[in-house]
Amino acid sequence: MSRYETEILADLHRWEQEMRKEPSLWDRSSKKLQNRFNSMLPEKVHLMLTKSIKSMVHGTLIGSEYISKKQPLVPRSLRESDEAADDLIVSYRRTAAVEGAGTGAGGFLLGLADFPILLGIKMKFLFDAAGIYGFDVKDYRERLYILYIFQLAYSSPFKRVELLERILNWEDTIGDFPAEQQYLQGIDWQTLQQDYRDHIDLVKMLQMVPGFGAVVGAFANYRFLDELGKTAKNCFRLRTVKELKQKGWL
Repeated sequence: MSRYETEILADLHRWEQEMRKEPSLWDRSSKKLQNRFNSMLPEKVHLMLTKSIKSMVHGTLIGSEYISKKQPLVPRSLRESDEAADDLIVSYRRTAAVEGAGTGAGGFLLGLADFPILLGIKMKFLFDAAGIYGFDVKDYRERLYILYIFQLAYSSPFKRVELLERILNWEDTIGDFPAEQQYLQGIDWQTLQQDYRDHIDLVKMLQMVPGFGAVVGAFANYRFLDELGKTAKNCFRLRTVKELKQKGWL
């Protein structure tokens, strides 16, 4: 085992321990504040945001525009995949920050427009990241793995461990999957959209404040992509390392 691979195993262990931390007092307090902010939004806004999340994620999982050109890349070393993933994260963070600054500067209406746009950026990033690590997103099971990564990145601390276990035991998880024709029926859309909104709504409300939104939008979108990038990189690393071990190469 090379020094780099030893460092990767240590990094993955630290990350897994971080994911398993108990919800903090801040987590519990911010949840209460989140609920208060949600109560201030008109019902029409709630419905629009919920519909945006479901339609975007649903469309991504079945949409050819995400899948057709995302072939697995030529096999490379874990170090090379990690370096390519780092470059991808930098690129998408920059894209998200620019988009957040632009919509944040436009006030309330453009702030609302940022919601589905940012979601699309995140999903495209995940499909590109899968290709970097050699996973074929034409396989519906790989698209569901992407969805699990998305959920893990933006899940509440109260549900994070359950999602982590499904990813750590992916072979058992996919054993319970239905046929491809029915796999979308098993997704809990309500839980998915609520966890995602709980994670980002508070910051997005600040993004809609006139004269303040551009700065908040750029910073928030940058941080959201950074969180997603870290989670995706480690999730794809987990499977890559496991496959290398099974082949006796690690």
